[in-house]
Amino acid sequence: MQRTSFGNMQCPIARSLERVGEWWSILILRDALHGVSRFDEFQKSLNIAPNMLARRLSALVESGLLERRRYTDRPARYEYALTPRGHDFRPVLIALLAWGNKHYATEGPSVLLADRKSGAIAEPVVVDRSSGRLLNETEFHYVPGPAASERTRRRLAYASGDRSLGERPPAPPISKSPRRAKGRKLHG
Repeated sequence: MQRTSFGNMQCPIARSLERVGEWWSILILRDALHGVSRFDEFQKSLNIAPNMLARRLSALVESGLLERRRYTDRPARYEYALTPRGHDFRPVLIALLAWGNKHYATEGPSVLLADRKSGAIAEPVVVDRSSGRLLNETEFHYVPGPAASERTRRRLAYASGDRSLGERPPAPPISKSPRRAKGRKLHG
C-alpha cells in the first residue's frame, strides 16, 4: 500500500498536512505546547508505542516543528523543544479545540481556554489581524497568491463561483511513496 504525499502540492493546507496530518503528530505538538518535552513524558501522556513515538518525534524534528536537545550524556538522553514554527501551530490547536467542543463534545467540553488573569472562558474564533473582523464565508474568500499556479487560480475561481474558466479543475496528480501495510490483507 502506498501513502499519498502532499509535500509538493501547491496548497498550503496540503503541505501542512504532510508535516502534521498524522494524529499522533498533532497530539505530540499539543503536549509540547503544554510543557511536555521528554520521550518518557510523551509516552506516558499519550500511551503510545515507543517505536511510533520515535518515528513521529523524528518527523516533527525533520519538519522543523521540534528541536532535539541532549539533556544528559550518560546515558545519552534527549528532550524535544518547540521551535518558532512549532509555537506557530498553537492557533491551529485552538481552532481544533473549539471545533471539537462545538461538534463532538456531546457530554460537554472537557477542555476550555481561559484568560490567565480573570479566569474568563474564551470563545476562540478566527479573525483578521488588521481589521479584527471575523473571517466568515460571506465577507472573506480565498484568492490566489503571487506564487499560485494556473491550476490553483482555476480552482479558486471555480470555488468563488466564476465558472467562466470552464469545468471544475481536474484532480491534482498524486505522488505515491511506498508504505508498508501492517496487518492488512489486500484483496485483488
